[in-house]
Amino acid sequence: MKHNHTLIIGGGVVGATLALKLAQAKLPVTLVDASPIRSEAEWQTVLERRDARVYALSLASIKLLEEVGVWQKIAKSARKADYSQMQVWQLNGRGELLFGDDSDTENEKGMLGSMVEPLVIEHALWQRLLEDGISDYLTVIKGQKVTQMDWLGAELGYRVTLDDDTVIDAQLVVGADGRSSFVRQKAAIGLDTLDYHQTAICCAIQTAKAHNATARQAMLPTGTLALLPLADITAEDKARPQHWQSVVWTLPRNQALSLLEEDARTIADKLASASNYELGAIEKIESIASWPLGAQQAKSYAADNLVLIGDAAHGVHPLAGQGLNLGMLDVQALYDQLTHDFARSGGTLWGSSQTLRRYERLRRPHNSLMMHSFSALNWLFAGSAAQLRPIQQIRNEGMYRVGKIKPLMRLFAKQASGV
Repeated sequence: MKHNHTLIIGGGVVGATLALKLAQAKLPVTLVDASPIRSEAEWQTVLERRDARVYALSLASIKLLEEVGVWQKIAKSARKADYSQMQVWQLNGRGELLFGDDSDTENEKGMLGSMVEPLVIEHALWQRLLEDGISDYLTVIKGQKVTQMDWLGAELGYRVTLDDDTVIDAQLVVGADGRSSFVRQKAAIGLDTLDYHQTAICCAIQTAKAHNATARQAMLPTGTLALLPLADITAEDKARPQHWQSVVWTLPRNQALSLLEEDARTIADKLASASNYELGAIEKIESIASWPLGAQQAKSYAADNLVLIGDAAHGVHPLAGQGLNLGMLDVQALYDQLTHDFARSGGTLWGSSQTLRRYERLRRPHNSLMMHSFSALNWLFAGSAAQLRPIQQIRNEGMYRVGKIKPLMRLFAKQASGV
């Protein structure tokens, strides 16, 4: 069935989820991932350590993971922190936004989403990829990088060479290989970029007060400060639950680099102060890391026999925690378009130019809107003009008024959950 063979390059959450969707539909697919194979013992070793990073999975992303048989494994592991409220406030201003406080969402438990560590999702995906029924249609190649991609024409697609000289012919190549996508570069697809001149500091903290299943975000003059629930993983954690948080603290680059030179206790104290002690003092701090912030958007998501999804296509500011969720929406949209046209053509049309362009028209404007909206929010609270009195007054009054309109808050909650 070479005419409907798909090669996905990049085995992260987005690429692996698409591979599972196709394999479940009994469509042959090959997944190539550069990261090495881990044994189950090695997985358990890396999972023993708490990861400071989390993905804020929306209900739509959870539903997709459930459909491919992965969310069930994550739920069974209990390595997740569901949240039912989102609190957004500004430190020196008027107004507060609290989403989900009346449990008036379409989810019967009032859940808005779940915080899950990246490795927890990747482990569940890896387990599912190897299961019977999936492996019949899915070939997984781990620990290999793509070294060459040659387009053979629209009828034949691509010939891809790996660094062990393995050659794969594919009618459709899907680039799911991250922000520095090799697939995007080889397809000569340009990139629009935006440097925020900010750095995100990430860490895990144990706080004096419980998070109470609430995701918090303070809009500070220096940037956003997110306090996100983390799963309780040790017996000690479970005896005193809901006290661990994942932190993403956005600061001007020079200020962040200076802070990172301090010892962990000093960072913890400054972090607690910056949050206005919303959850009390910080008792423990772990896994301090940082990365520069920028946004990017591929000038096109599709070319002949080639398509981009996830971070290979777009990257946004982390202030709303929507990066992975946008990629999961890409997966659903691409799967729907591919299978719709395949069925309509009687099993002869796979990854045609029309199909891929239709996917692009569905996803690129939406992702572009989200990227620019996050940039505008960042500018509104932390940009050079953000501290001007007229901007402060507009911002304060806007947050205050919006917080009083319950139907609008329910709409925001629904959008945040992705349903």
